[in-house]
Amino acid sequence: QVQLVESGGGLVQFGGSLTLSCAASGSIFGIYSMGWYRQAPGKQRELVARSINGGSTEYGDSVKGRFTISRDNAKNTVSLQMNSLNAEDTAVYYCNMRTFGKPGRDYWGQGTQVTVSA
Repeated sequence: QVQLVESGGGLVQFGGSLTLSCAASGSIFGIYSMGWYRQAPGKQRELVARSINGGSTEYGDSVKGRFTISRDNAKNTVSLQMNSLNAEDTAVYYCNMRTFGKPGRDYWGQGTQVTVSA
């Protein structure tokens, strides 16, 4: 059983910053990536950022240059530093962990709300 617990969401003003954190626990092995996705009302869930085994990272186009993902492999944690937030960043943010395999298995956190006010 794998559990992902997120923290750090909330209300922030336009142009502000926020940091999300996620800690994984349980029977963890064979992690391919850890990262963050988000889903705004009426929209599909989209990739925000992920850290892939080996050190590479991927970012969604809309957050490049503003968000930074960091991962601690020893602690099985991943964080997302979000800067220059705008209204389009308002969404529920989900922590994700994917295992190796074809296909790999996805684990999800419960989600944390991020709201950017004008």
